[in-house]
Amino acid sequence: MIFVFYCKKYCLKWLSMYHAFFFLSLLLCYRIFDCFNWESHKSGRWYMELKEKATELSSLGFSVIWLPPPTESVSPEGYGNIDELKDVVNKFHDVGMKILGDVVLNHRCAHYQNQNGVWNIFGGRLNWDDRAVVADDPHFQGQGNKSSGDNFHAAPNIDHSQDFVRKDIKEWLCWLRNEIGYDGWRLDFVRGFWGGYVKDYLEATEPYFAVGEYWDSLSYTYGEMDHNQDAHRQRIIDWINAASGTAGAFDVTTKGILHSALDRCEYWRLSDEKGKPPGVVGWWPSRAVTFIENHDTGSTQGHWRFPGGREMQGYAYILTHPGTPSEIEALLSVRKRNKIHCRSRVEIVKAERDVYAAIIDEKVAMKLGPGHYEPPSGSQNWSFVTEGRDYKVWEAA
Repeated sequence: MIFVFYCKKYCLKWLSMYHAFFFLSLLLCYRIFDCFNWESHKSGRWYMELKEKATELSSLGFSVIWLPPPTESVSPEGYGNIDELKDVVNKFHDVGMKILGDVVLNHRCAHYQNQNGVWNIFGGRLNWDDRAVVADDPHFQGQGNKSSGDNFHAAPNIDHSQDFVRKDIKEWLCWLRNEIGYDGWRLDFVRGFWGGYVKDYLEATEPYFAVGEYWDSLSYTYGEMDHNQDAHRQRIIDWINAASGTAGAFDVTTKGILHSALDRCEYWRLSDEKGKPPGVVGWWPSRAVTFIENHDTGSTQGHWRFPGGREMQGYAYILTHPGTPSEIEALLSVRKRNKIHCRSRVEIVKAERDVYAAIIDEKVAMKLGPGHYEPPSGSQNWSFVTEGRDYKVWEAA
């Protein structure tokens, strides 16, 4: 399981402002700190501020730090120069932490205009012309082939079917691995290109792990979220399969269901028709990256904020399933003590209007919602661990 904590404020008052998502790895247990958002650049020395926190983050149990994109930007979201980047990477390596790089491969802002005044000519290390842009992006006059996914209209969409494009991207990613020291990748907007290309890139770079952002809308009928979200999680599963399981994917399905379940007191949503967790985690937990917030959904972007005041319920659900810092710390501790992992067995014992309850590996019991639940007495004795607004957690004594 990989845990990622999201820093909400650029001033690094992160200890009381954690938002989290969690990657379910096949074998390893990671705890990742998502260290940036859309305001982080305002500090003027973001990498150096992170460097100063390296020892403290490591002591808290984090094993991976997720850094912002290491590329040029046409907007002001810059975080430092290459020497500072290498410096902060080396510092985190010194304290035993891995580095997750944020790479945006689907689309890219151009350096130059073509003869028609369209921005579709690139400079820098990947100095491509308009053959690198897909032909069916209506805004950028690309001369490549049709896109293998959905277009992102804010910038030219890259044609990954071109041999020279894939060759250059693999060389660039290998350079980031070898020269900068990245250990793995967070892949942006993977809806935009075929998962088989991701497989190619990952086999070339051999990261410790990788996770793709496959984010699209859940299913609604007349404005009401449908109970059955199998089609939504199937699309994420299909992308993981296309990448041959080389990468995990953010469990957008689980986040969306949690929104409705917690905000509307509809805890019955947390069990699918077969009594399993209703997100990707219920079908392929070793490749599901569950989260409640990140730098796009929260921060000043605010594209899809988690229901306010219910974040700790989200943490309780995610951390027990394969606020204040002390509360999160207690949840992390109970998970570690009981060795909850990606193949842990979830027994859903209640999924009603006002309460959801589950027992995990017969070691951890938890409940969400205002309704009543206590773990069963008998041969198993249960010890209270932590509680907060509408959540409670126990472990086997």
